[in-house]
Amino acid sequence: MRSRSVSSPVSSADAVPRRIAIFRALQLGDMLCSVPALRALRHAWPAARISLIGLPWAARFVERYASLIDELIVFPGAIGFPEQEETDAALPRFFAAMRERRFDLALQMHGSGGPANDIVRGFGAAASAGFHQPQETPEPGFIPWPDDLPEPHRYLALMRALGIKAHDDSLWFPLTPHDRCEYAALETRHGIEPERLIVLHPGAQLPSRRWPPERFAEVADTLSSHGWQIAITGTSNEAAITAAVLGAMTAPALHLTGSTTLGGLAALVARARLVVCNDTGISHVAAAMRTPSTVIASGSDTHRWAPLDRSRHHVLADYPPCRPCAFRDCPYGHTCALNVSVSHVVDAALEQLAHSARAQPADASVLHARTPHPPKESRHAT
Repeated sequence: MRSRSVSSPVSSADAVPRRIAIFRALQLGDMLCSVPALRALRHAWPAARISLIGLPWAARFVERYASLIDELIVFPGAIGFPEQEETDAALPRFFAAMRERRFDLALQMHGSGGPANDIVRGFGAAASAGFHQPQETPEPGFIPWPDDLPEPHRYLALMRALGIKAHDDSLWFPLTPHDRCEYAALETRHGIEPERLIVLHPGAQLPSRRWPPERFAEVADTLSSHGWQIAITGTSNEAAITAAVLGAMTAPALHLTGSTTLGGLAALVARARLVVCNDTGISHVAAAMRTPSTVIASGSDTHRWAPLDRSRHHVLADYPPCRPCAFRDCPYGHTCALNVSVSHVVDAALEQLAHSARAQPADASVLHARTPHPPKESRHAT
């Protein structure tokens, strides 16, 4: 494939890339926000072999989204990329292996530019595309970082710059038969009642993004007093957080920490009436499963990361001058979290529950059996 500016539409057969590399070495929520762009990319070039350069955990993501991505190439890490050990030691061998693959197109979908663009240049692809920061010299195929757009829309903008039709911004999380079986076992084992189930997920990767566990406990107790069944979820690494919530509660709750895979958790979310959580990966899972949510957003850039459907998902946030936050641990007293009260969250949750009840079809089983179908683009995948 000839080297060219890929910011113009692809208009001839010999310009269609056969081998595409995507650099996005990030966590679950980030990856879910890129699904609309990945879907558009696959729809445009269904015969291309698409390789994700990502974190080791993304093997599970690639397996789930096999209709969109063909393989994972593990990024070894580099200075300036805090998701892994920050060292450039493995980069020379990694770049040599990438150049041997002779990619037709490399897409920088990791971030705004800077070091991420340096990584993509190292792939030696025939053409590249991505984003650049204002102070960087624009290169063919690279567009200005669209800082004013929500996260899914940023990567759709890149697809459109490639000449790809990309307007469907809906998230999608496909459930497998194993996921459904896992949920069915959970329902039997724990006595889950979907018609009154609320999933409460108090964890988040960064402490600065977590609302206090004792406040989650108060919310859980209040919602339980209204007749709702509370399920506390989290990964095994979040056991201390969920234990703090359960220890502060007086009402009964289902303790599901570490009891689900990601797919099983998504199946549980799909059956729930509401998710109450921090602004983290599960909020994007709820968006993908079309399950209403109440999201307490501490520190994060809500314009960028909040769910797009603000009628189905209520985002509660306070905006001190230090926001958006770049800290792992807040050095300023965590006012953005503490200024969101328990009553704010309870009122938002009850409003969401009342709204979903009004919208509920006459046959309740229809609502709670919902699972979004694959968007049309993904049906064209090879």
